Amino acid sequence: MKRILFFLCLTILLSCKDKPPKTTLETNSGNPKGPAKVTMGQNGDRYELVVNGEPFYIKGAGLEFGDVPSLAAHNANSFRTWRTENGQKSAKEVLDEAYENGLMVTMGLEVARERHGFDYNDPQAVEEQLLELKQKVLALKDHPALLIWGIGNELNLHYENPKVWDAVNEISRMIHEVDPNHLTTTSLAGLAQREISYIKERCPDLDILSVQMYGDLPQVPGLIRKYGWEGPYMITEWGATGHWEVPTTDWGAPIEQNSTVKAANYLRRYEAGIASDSTQCIGSYVFLWGNKQERTPTWYGIFLEDGQETESVDVMHYIWNGQWPKNRTPEIKDYRLNGKIAKDNVYLKPGVQYTSTITMLDHENDTLTYSWEIMPESTDLKDGGDAEERPAAIEGLIVSQKEGSVTFKAPEKGAYRLFVYVNDGNDHAAAANIPFKVE
Repeated sequence: MKRILFFLCLTILLSCKDKPPKTTLETNSGNPKGPAKVTMGQNGDRYELVVNGEPFYIKGAGLEFGDVPSLAAHNANSFRTWRTENGQKSAKEVLDEAYENGLMVTMGLEVARERHGFDYNDPQAVEEQLLELKQKVLALKDHPALLIWGIGNELNLHYENPKVWDAVNEISRMIHEVDPNHLTTTSLAGLAQREISYIKERCPDLDILSVQMYGDLPQVPGLIRKYGWEGPYMITEWGATGHWEVPTTDWGAPIEQNSTVKAANYLRRYEAGIASDSTQCIGSYVFLWGNKQERTPTWYGIFLEDGQETESVDVMHYIWNGQWPKNRTPEIKDYRLNGKIAKDNVYLKPGVQYTSTITMLDHENDTLTYSWEIMPESTDLKDGGDAEERPAAIEGLIVSQKEGSVTFKAPEKGAYRLFVYVNDGNDHAAAANIPFKVE
């Protein structure tokens, strides 16, 4: 009998050994089919987001067309959307997938923008928008993966009518009336005294302020206090230096930082602009867990188009786990076209052959593979993250390539970029591009 009991206990222990730890949703939700109870608490002078009675510091990413399981695997606890339908998925599918992966969602509500032609002086249009949003809130409010309602995105970008903030406040009031379990926020493009004053005056019903900053992220804690915001806030977009913040070539092409420089900036900015404020900042969403075309196909996504992780994913893993991943992404040490870097303003002649070289470091000495492409400078330029069309790569220009070197024939007159991607065989890749002009 003792031997039988011993083997029975051993079997139970072994069966439990490899089970993953319970997620926040599993451990905190007494009724997994009902809504999470989300409140804002204070621990001394610190604001603290509380989910089902437990502190919840947001370790998240903006996600659209992104890989939810990989986000969970890197130990994030949340993601945000810009609208209820995210990519090709319905709102319920988005929340269901989040729940299955132990993540919570700041659910975006699409609010019309003045820069797209909406008139906040039109009371009927404003009322119709409110009623439409109410139906979306009613449909989703009881889902256990729902965390916060995000009312609009960058409504302050290129606007003049302050009545938009009256509309935001009315939407927040509506949400609180029909959904007592979740908090509300709205996301600002940058920080300015005018918007802080408007929101304090016209949006008293909002629970949280959200800020979106890139190169200037380290200034946020100081600006929050300078402009008199005393409540909790979160950073709902942050990441690579914005295309409006970088130097340009003589012909006006913004110079994109390579994936190694970006990763170093992600870590520095997080530490200075987010982690440094332990009193009012309740967490952040890095931009972007996925890939998108915005000025280039590599500028803001921390994944490449084929799903490869860049160094910025390594940085987020480090931030969320306190240690680097076991296999690191290759680092770029030097990248040149015809012996020049991007800031040297690279001019080429049509039909002439040129060489580009890249020098790499891989922490594990993985075998690296290189791919190159040339594409025209993007001309479909939008604001505020609006969808842009990706330029098509030009075929037939590559003459030869060997490891970190490529020889190509310059195309006809115009502005272009030479992209390079370096893969380590472990789903990690470095990326860089140099703008050039053919005259």
